[in-house]
Amino acid sequence: MKRITSVLLMIFVAFSLSFAEETAFRGVKVADAKGKQADASLIFSDNNKTVIVRVADRDFVTIPYDQLDKVSYEYTKKHRVTQGAIVMVASLGAGAIVMLTKSKSHWLYIDYHDQNAPRTVVLRMDKHEYKNIIAAVTTHTGKEVQFLGATGGKAKNK
Repeated sequence: MKRITSVLLMIFVAFSLSFAEETAFRGVKVADAKGKQADASLIFSDNNKTVIVRVADRDFVTIPYDQLDKVSYEYTKKHRVTQGAIVMVASLGAGAIVMLTKSKSHWLYIDYHDQNAPRTVVLRMDKHEYKNIIAAVTTHTGKEVQFLGATGGKAKNK
């Protein structure tokens, strides 16, 4: 049942996005070379045929559709040790339970070329929007998203 619902949701999103001229997602973060993350927006502009990553009302990067090489998705799982330690101050049992649970992060890698130089943008997607973003990539750019699967800890640097 979940699979059918998921497929129907993807079809609906793809169908509704095919009529849009510009589609924006606000639930993303840009990862820099040092691993710090900043709130960003991911915008697919069909009028200009570009993917735009915007940070604080400035365009961080603008990628024309024809310069996209590949788009990849992966997720990471890690234990909530820090959150568990904080909860453990109030309740030892609850803190231990939180430490045993895992958090999941969703990552989108956009590989493109800029004047024959390969570049990569790494985006962390919100857990409620990552399926819609993956559907939008295929709908707007025509590129299939490669699913890399899970990694053990933090997202690897490319």
